[in-house]
Amino acid sequence: MRRKKNIALIYGGYSSEEIISRKSAEGILSFIEKDKYNVIPVLITKDRWVVTEGEEEWEINKNLFNFKKGKKEIFFDCAYITIHGSPGENGFLQGYLEMAGVPYTTCNVLTSSLTFNKYVCNNYLKNFNVNVAEAVLITDNKEFCSKEIVAKTGLPCFVKPNAGGSSFGISKVHNIEQLKWAIEKAFKESNQIVVEEFIEGKEVTCGLYKTAEKCEILPLTEIISKNEFFDFEAKYTPEKVTEITPARLNKEITNSIMSISSNIYDILQCRGIIRIDYIIKNNTIYMLEVNTTPGMTKTSFIPQQIKAKNLNIGNLFSEIIEDSIKNSKE
Repeated sequence: MRRKKNIALIYGGYSSEEIISRKSAEGILSFIEKDKYNVIPVLITKDRWVVTEGEEEWEINKNLFNFKKGKKEIFFDCAYITIHGSPGENGFLQGYLEMAGVPYTTCNVLTSSLTFNKYVCNNYLKNFNVNVAEAVLITDNKEFCSKEIVAKTGLPCFVKPNAGGSSFGISKVHNIEQLKWAIEKAFKESNQIVVEEFIEGKEVTCGLYKTAEKCEILPLTEIISKNEFFDFEAKYTPEKVTEITPARLNKEITNSIMSISSNIYDILQCRGIIRIDYIIKNNTIYMLEVNTTPGMTKTSFIPQQIKAKNLNIGNLFSEIIEDSIKNSKE
């Protein structure tokens, strides 16, 4: 009888997104095929690294990324990372796992670090003819001039942490007097802030993954927020948003977004499941950001899109895990 592989389901993190990571872990735990894998939840926070099982916990040995359960020493065949924010989305954890020799399911160190920095990533992709919003970067040790910022981005504009997600710290600014307050709010989440042009249009998101054998681009989801924008409340309060999968777009625009998404995946040398967000204005497609550890709650975009394409979600996760293990051996 073939031994089940041990999969570390890594969740938690060091940021405000820890609560979302816990919900994603619950989703993934329900998706992964238990007849093939022993899924072992691993909580990583600033204070502790532990395997969690009900009320019991076992400390992770950080030297080898393994743990002891009684007298038995348990190692992992692969790590499924579902930390949103640091250290699971910015490349820190990926670098550690590479040093420990443990395969993992997300993008590599460089890609994770690049995509986590929204400003750098968007400006990098501009070199490949990807349309992005005008933006200004502000660091916590640099003075800024509100008039110069507004001259570039116009009003209204968005103020957001340069590193982060789930819309923590984001504000939509309508007049120049609000800009300073919005920047101070965003600095509570990150030491770099992006002030970005507001593009009015239809918001959609595209999930996809590639393995050595296949490329799977999922149906697009159209996002209609009942709030002023797709903020934290809209993301995680069902009655505050309408999500339509597949999106109500003509075939040409749909195919264009799928093609752009596939190209971005290759340009950035992504791995595993990613999600790319867009705004469509007057048939022009603007990329908003690349998310390399997208939410995986049962109502998140990716599970919705998998269901809409009539794919077996368990098989899909197995494909990604096996491809990650295979890549680590090459």
